[in-house]
Amino acid sequence: MSFLAELGSSLLLFFLVFGMSATVDIRKLMKQLRNRNALLTGITLQFIILPFLGFLVVFFLGLSAPLGITLLVVTSSPGGSYSNWWCSIFNADLALSVTMTTISTLLSVIMLPVNLILYATTIYNNDVVKSLDWAALFWSLVVVIGGISSGLICSATIKSRKFNRLANKLGNIAGILLVIFSIVVSSSSQNADLWSQPPVFYFAVGFPCLIGLLVATWMVTYFELDKPERVAVAVECCYQNTGIATSVAITMFSGDDLATAVGVPLFYGICEATFLAVYCIYMWKKGWTKAPRDENICVVIATSYEVQEQEMQDPEAIEVVLGVENGGEL
Repeated sequence: MSFLAELGSSLLLFFLVFGMSATVDIRKLMKQLRNRNALLTGITLQFIILPFLGFLVVFFLGLSAPLGITLLVVTSSPGGSYSNWWCSIFNADLALSVTMTTISTLLSVIMLPVNLILYATTIYNNDVVKSLDWAALFWSLVVVIGGISSGLICSATIKSRKFNRLANKLGNIAGILLVIFSIVVSSSSQNADLWSQPPVFYFAVGFPCLIGLLVATWMVTYFELDKPERVAVAVECCYQNTGIATSVAITMFSGDDLATAVGVPLFYGICEATFLAVYCIYMWKKGWTKAPRDENICVVIATSYEVQEQEMQDPEAIEVVLGVENGGEL
């Protein structure tokens, strides 16, 4: 991946995370930090269940190092910031989603290498583990942490519903551009030979994503979380930071091995986008999101019910935009 591609991807990722984080009322985020059941369920799913599902697939199918190592990186890398985007456009609990992304990203600094070393050394030899590019692993974590902290600081400082709505639009636009950017970069790579892999490749990559989503839904239902919170936790569990795995694949492998390795995060991204699109639409129609189930889908996607809910709960709030009171003059 060229320097310009890495720079463009990092900038779009930053603005996506910044926009989603700046949408959230800081008071709602602080409230979610006390939501013990939701957070503990999410942490368990992200750092124990999904990495273990990845390990089981790699171990029992006897996958080669290019496929197995890259899949282990994918299943051990929570904090995929598109999760905030999915929660935003389908109106799950965005405050909980941002909170979980923040916590999982911070914990990933420790848990990502722990899970990788644990499972990779169990299946492969030490030379494979030593060849991992740890700098590439942590760079996207730094970008996500920077975007989240900047967005939350702006939301807490500006205290404006208008700013929240604008930030939400910025994040959604950045998310769409990042999808387009990723498709262009992936399709331009001569090594991204995605559709000529053996059947076991597609099963191995898609299985942890689908089963993780189903297990997450069962767990959040069992603990009786609020319905928008259930959707947010399930989305957070399923959606992984595939950018980390892409960087690892490019730095570790070459030739045919690179074609296989690069295809893992690419196909996992297709799986999670497909599964979550169906899942979120179903849960919206089931009444598990903040959007009215009988509303037009275009209206649902274009409207931030998170901001509307904040306005209803705090109708007397004074709008302050960049230090200017609502209705005042510059």
